[in-house]
Amino acid sequence: MSKLPGVNHQRAVKAFGRVGFQITRQGKHITMTDGERIITIPRANPVNSFTMAGIVKDAGLSIEEFKNLL
Repeated sequence: MSKLPGVNHQRAVKAFGRVGFQITRQGKHITMTDGERIITIPRANPVNSFTMAGIVKDAGLSIEEFKNLL
């Protein structure tokens, strides 16, 4: 598994949007869903790599797939 750097939360939201996720709720965190999965992205710049890797896994993507969406 390749390393995932820290990612700006706005770039992450756009990347997940490209694979069908839509924003359902915003506050201190951004909640997105694709109708099947729900992911929560903290509003932090950058979102640390450990947290981002967990979010990518919850979204059903691989690290490489996510990197290509950025």
